[in-house]
Amino acid sequence: MSRELFTSWSDYQIAIDRVLALARKRICIYDEDLVQLHFDNPARIALLKKALSVEQHDCLRVALRNAGPLQQHQPLFRDLLKTFSHNSAVHETPEQLSHLRDAMILVDDAHALIRFDRDQPRCKLLIEESDEVIPYRRRFEEIWTEGGTPVSSTTLGL
Repeated sequence: MSRELFTSWSDYQIAIDRVLALARKRICIYDEDLVQLHFDNPARIALLKKALSVEQHDCLRVALRNAGPLQQHQPLFRDLLKTFSHNSAVHETPEQLSHLRDAMILVDDAHALIRFDRDQPRCKLLIEESDEVIPYRRRFEEIWTEGGTPVSSTTLGL
């Protein structure tokens, strides 16, 4: 059980890898646009692929405020979503949630990385802190149930 606070972008990147490495069953992500998560990085894709390889429904759910960068600039992550379309989903959240400024990665209902503001690296990493993750899990479910627009893993065009 541990709680750590980070205040730099480089520490945030390390914390992302640490929390994703713990994933065995489920990853829930709420973020502005995935840009700071660098899901175009092959090592990070490998961490996600490992978690998605389990045969479980809703293994990866991603709620984004802006899906544009995913659709235009993250081909590795889109390919991963296409490969694992049977147990992953991405939604662009509705306009009424655009005022939310935080971001979170929740892993297996026991671990989390919470960034307090989308423009700042300040975040906390929770490892084996199930009780502290519960409110974030509820919040993610509330965001997810607000609906939004499903994001396709394929690029439309001619």
